[in-house]
Amino acid sequence: MSSVRTLGDVRADIDAIDDAIHDMLIRRTELVEEVRAIKQDWRVKIQPSREAEIACRLVARHHGAFPRRDLLAIWRVLICATLSFEGPFSVAVHMPDGDPGFWDVARGHFGPYTPMSRHGSARSVLEQVTRQEATVGVLPMPRSDDADPWWRHLAIDRADAPRIIARLPFAGFGNSRSSHADALVICPVAVTATGRDRSFLVIDSPRRRAAVQLNKTLQDAGFETTLLAPWGERPSPQSWLYLVEVEGWLAADDPRLSVFREAFGQPIDRLVLIGGYAKPLPAAALDGTPAAAADRVPASEGAGAG
Repeated sequence: MSSVRTLGDVRADIDAIDDAIHDMLIRRTELVEEVRAIKQDWRVKIQPSREAEIACRLVARHHGAFPRRDLLAIWRVLICATLSFEGPFSVAVHMPDGDPGFWDVARGHFGPYTPMSRHGSARSVLEQVTRQEATVGVLPMPRSDDADPWWRHLAIDRADAPRIIARLPFAGFGNSRSSHADALVICPVAVTATGRDRSFLVIDSPRRRAAVQLNKTLQDAGFETTLLAPWGERPSPQSWLYLVEVEGWLAADDPRLSVFREAFGQPIDRLVLIGGYAKPLPAAALDGTPAAAADRVPASEGAGAG
């Protein structure tokens, strides 16, 4: 009797595995429905830090020939599909001059069936998210030479103000039509520490401070800065805003903020935390090299994505 398996035998095993995966998907959805009941009073259901933790945990434990990038693509669709029945969920995307880059990275992250709308200006995206006519907004990564930066509109001390919650692309550009469409996601929801974060702080001062001096003061207070962008309304600024991106998780009671304020040497009207993000996965982690182990984060409790 021959022990050689036929194509039909292998296909039967694959069908059985597909059924098992489908059964687990149905069960996972039932658990997410329990999460929905727990979060029924939440204004916004999306939990970006939890989503990042899921992605990093799966990448770290993965093995075999199946590509990690495709693994994450599957889970992104799964997460966004469950968000859709937790409540209304849509995305407002900044598309200056019809450039498809931000649309592509947004679609890659939020899935092919999530409602998305195109907006020619950053202000329109901000308004949509502020009014919650769109759940989240996708805007360009800030630059130090922006003449009218969108981030300044986030520097308000209000519990329901939009905040930065993610950076895109999280798992590479894939087949995006642009390889330079680095973006940030905004939403009126708080992010939590994942162990691999960056945070944003806005400094509001009535006087201008040289970038070199400001960066030195931040470093002396214990911050590692990755972006520093000034803005003053032309032609005669009455005050100056500075966007600072720093390594690590930054909470409102972080003692470094008090150290910085004392060392600044000039009046500071406000220090406003405007969010942060779990750092996108590097190519080394997605390609399966040993660097993947360095990007592992602890698993979180919970059944769904939030």
